[in-house]
Amino acid sequence: MSNIENNRSGAIDQLFRGILSLRNVDECYQFFSDLLTVQELTSFAHRFEVAKLLAGGSTYDRVREQVPVSSSTITRINTELRYGSGGYQMVLDRLEPEEKERRAAILESLRNLPFA
Repeated sequence: MSNIENNRSGAIDQLFRGILSLRNVDECYQFFSDLLTVQELTSFAHRFEVAKLLAGGSTYDRVREQVPVSSSTITRINTELRYGSGGYQMVLDRLEPEEKERRAAILESLRNLPFA
């Protein structure tokens, strides 16, 4: 069980229910711009990008080339991917079909470009 789950509270439950009530990316921007500083949100986004890269097989060096985070952050995220509660992998797995659709749409639009 994760550290966060060991420290459950009504306030955290309410925050998570609030996040779950958001309907789209625009609402996420609206809510999180009130909740977090730009630096905090960027740090979370970097952590998620590191998790995605590590789960995809990237090395620590490759991750450091692509995302401006410390080695200790990469190590911590890798530890969570391997031994954590499974949250990163769960979300990455849920986003994978969406990512495949996005890549397919980009490829299709490129195929439709007129080449001279």
